[in-house]
Amino acid sequence: MNATRKLWTWLAIICVASFAALGWVGTEIYLKAPPIPQKVVSASGDLIFTADQIQQGQQAWLSAGGQQMGTVWGHGSYLAPDWSADWLHREALALREIWAQRDYGMPFAQLNVGQQGQVNSLLKVEMRHNAYSSANATLTVSDDRAAAIRQVASHYSGLFGDEKTLDTLRSQYAMATDSLPDPGDRQALTAFFFWSSWAATTDRPGETDLSYTSNWPHEPLVGNTPTATIGIWSIASVILMIAAIAGMIFFHGRHKEEDDPVPPKSDPLFDLKPTPSMKATKKYFFVVIGLILAQVGMGILTAHYAVEGQQFLRYSAGRDSALHGEPHHSYPVCGSVDRHRLAGNRPVYRPRHLRA
Repeated sequence: MNATRKLWTWLAIICVASFAALGWVGTEIYLKAPPIPQKVVSASGDLIFTADQIQQGQQAWLSAGGQQMGTVWGHGSYLAPDWSADWLHREALALREIWAQRDYGMPFAQLNVGQQGQVNSLLKVEMRHNAYSSANATLTVSDDRAAAIRQVASHYSGLFGDEKTLDTLRSQYAMATDSLPDPGDRQALTAFFFWSSWAATTDRPGETDLSYTSNWPHEPLVGNTPTATIGIWSIASVILMIAAIAGMIFFHGRHKEEDDPVPPKSDPLFDLKPTPSMKATKKYFFVVIGLILAQVGMGILTAHYAVEGQQFLRYSAGRDSALHGEPHHSYPVCGSVDRHRLAGNRPVYRPRHLRA
């Protein structure tokens, strides 16, 4: 019994120490969280984004599907890309092209190795430099970067709008056309995506090559790669966990319990006779099984339509029917199939085995 009490004591000590460490780390994360600038301006003084737009953009993203459609900093669904990573990559490419055209008069891909190396070096310095001023809560970016930001913002405005040239990309992302009908929401959305990308790549105050998100997501163009500290602590945590398990096994092997329970000679469940209260729980288990099956079914439907995309859902008062754009749906169907006229005057497509 004394040995058992000691084990419970050690368990309590470990739990208290673990949660104390988690609380301390959580406090540090809160205090060192990336700031939300009151305004983002160019070096020329042009206003690009405001804090209200950044926060409104987060709400706009949530209203368009949020974590069910893409991720931010890796949190959410992978049906669409990580928007912070996607913005970061697109902004880096756009800024490279601006410099290549300005300094050499040709696309970046046509530059020689030395010229590309110089542009890439400037890109890393530009993107990682923390130009946020806590004195006036203002983030200032260069005029070239402001131009790159506007280019990427235009792309996202079209992607979450109804830009026809992005229909294929929306289909690949399983996004509906005009996910955000309000132009103000789309503009705010770009502010939120920019901020999440900026926080993921700019250096923390007093640090070098270490962003607010510890260089996540991965983007070699701007130096967002795992640091040596991350690798060391990851390895150390695994070693400590294995050592702790080995220590518990060693301790248990050296200290046998005096009051260990004696196992029964036969399985007591074989002779169990259900009581009326046990029998009464059958309805509960049937209901639980039904709910689980319903949940699985809804998950299958959700996954199917998420992968298929939402491009085939349109409301229009057309003549014939239309519905699907998948390449394996190769046979048009008569208008009677589309009773609600979802597709206007476009033909509906169905699989071969469902052909009328």
